[in-house]
Amino acid sequence: MKNILVLLMLFLSASGVCAQESKAAAGEKKIVFISGPDSHGKGEHEHNGGCTLLAKAINDSVPGVNAIIVRNGWPKDPTILDDADAIVIYSDGGGDDHMAFLHAEQVNRLTGKGVGLVFLHFSLEVPKGNAGDQFLKWIGGYFETNWSVNPVWEAKFASYPDHPISSGVKPFSIVDEWYYHLRFADGMKNITPILQALPSDETLKLPDGTHSNNKYVRDAVLEKKELQTLAWALDRPDGGRGFGFTGGHMHKNWQNDSFRKLVLNAIVWSAKGEIPKDGVPSATPTDTELNALTKTVE
Repeated sequence: MKNILVLLMLFLSASGVCAQESKAAAGEKKIVFISGPDSHGKGEHEHNGGCTLLAKAINDSVPGVNAIIVRNGWPKDPTILDDADAIVIYSDGGGDDHMAFLHAEQVNRLTGKGVGLVFLHFSLEVPKGNAGDQFLKWIGGYFETNWSVNPVWEAKFASYPDHPISSGVKPFSIVDEWYYHLRFADGMKNITPILQALPSDETLKLPDGTHSNNKYVRDAVLEKKELQTLAWALDRPDGGRGFGFTGGHMHKNWQNDSFRKLVLNAIVWSAKGEIPKDGVPSATPTDTELNALTKTVE
């Protein structure tokens, strides 16, 4: 245990992701990760650990970009976001108490200046209505109860659009709690699907429920065989960029190089940073590193 804690502290120290490092240097892109509290058992919804891993990869590999982390909720000093080029939220969602919606006035001021927004996994779920409408404007889509579903299944990705986020991403398949049948802006206006797959019939075996099944998703998947968008990019009219990614439930999935690269590419893209031809490089985290990252750090 002592060795794991020491490793974690070294990992964090090397990454330069302390929340106090709030001001971007001249000409430097600033990305602020906001992680919610870890909310499930070990290995699931590891928001703090996931943000630590992603921020370190960006700081290690992307020149001219500084990624910092605000842990366990919205920043107590909201001015830390004033000079951000992009904000990444990896947290729980589901209600009107979603931290981004609670701070919608500030988020709208930031997006009005072209700040990028990235929402990962559960942070995509908000109620239909005012909160949902904000997400449609910010990133083009969201998880809507009684419409979207959240089964655990293996999604297979063989091809990608010609988009910077796809740079260097190879075909892969992976088991995750991939949300699908999301609510998107009308006509998918300004939205580019990045990950698409057709879920198996097995994903819709559960009875109807707020998150499990409904007649609309059955019609789309079982009858019409429509590909489902699991990650997407939005070019907003305000000049900013948005990205939604429904995976990220399982912490171990960050070991998949293409899974991790796609999200890193998207985060840098959202900040209008330069993505290398082969995508953002990063070392595959070891089991020991992942286990160390499951320890919440204040």
